[in-house]
Amino acid sequence: MKKVLAMLLSAAMVLSMMTGCGSTTNQEASNEQNTTEEATEAPEETTAEAEEAPAEEDEFQASVMFCGSTSLYPIISSLASSFTEEYVTWDKVDSSFPEENISIYVAPGGSGVGVSAAIDKTADFGMVARDMKDSEIEDLGENYQEFIVARDALTVSVNSQNPICQITDDMSTETIRKIFAGELTTWDQVDASLPAETINVYIRDLSGGAYEVFQKSVMGDSEVTASATQSASMTELATNIANDPWAIGYAGFGAYNKANEAGQVLTAMKVDGVEATTENIISGTYTIQRPVMFVTGDTISDSEQKFIDYVFSQVGYDVVEANGYIPAFTPAA
Repeated sequence: MKKVLAMLLSAAMVLSMMTGCGSTTNQEASNEQNTTEEATEAPEETTAEAEEAPAEEDEFQASVMFCGSTSLYPIISSLASSFTEEYVTWDKVDSSFPEENISIYVAPGGSGVGVSAAIDKTADFGMVARDMKDSEIEDLGENYQEFIVARDALTVSVNSQNPICQITDDMSTETIRKIFAGELTTWDQVDASLPAETINVYIRDLSGGAYEVFQKSVMGDSEVTASATQSASMTELATNIANDPWAIGYAGFGAYNKANEAGQVLTAMKVDGVEATTENIISGTYTIQRPVMFVTGDTISDSEQKFIDYVFSQVGYDVVEANGYIPAFTPAA
């Protein structure tokens, strides 16, 4: 029975993603209409009570919406599914909660979309895979909170069939900048012993947090070449590199690990002599890195807190690792 309900709720999640990061549900609309009718029919002395009725709707939140980063999406989506399948209704999570179905919606769209959704309150939480900007934190207000789930790095990866892998395992930041800016366009310009094959640059789409991280860490005032192929997700980006022997791109650490586990062999270059290892990412020695987190500007509801606790449990820790990322927390005992 649990699995049947979980499948139904998963279908609801898909429908939610198709309609955007958040909208008023039919039930909410019905409640608003009923409240209005009751307020109209109520005697004069009970008007104040009718006006207070909407507050009762806020006593328990059965639905939670996450929107944004495609890097965090598979982690939160997996945890939302396992949480829903395990408990099904909120009273099974906490006996003080009502017997209402658990609805946790997770929609990808990029870090920029996630931040906007949190600010506009079309989602409860915005998923973000980059540092937050001061202006964004200000827009989210005094109740701003961030929950860092994982650490990620951008690996400067090439296809393992590229003969550069036999020549060097290291690139300078300046060489990387020139390649991605289109100042170096063929591989023989990187090293004279390489063939004069066109360098095919792969990047995340411009709404992704990775684009901003790479711009800040490597490109500086230079713009990425307009000939670069944009990818809708890190998984797609890693696959694009794996399918092109003359490719280079900034595959996320998690996507890089998952691609190599799947047999899509990529080779990550050291950057200025520093390898993208777990130890170097945690210590900050490898500088092209970012937090993977979700944010909100609202007070956390009791139901939201229960799911957040689940995210930061041993279950969440294992899911973060299974997706190739470095957990940014120690699970509660």
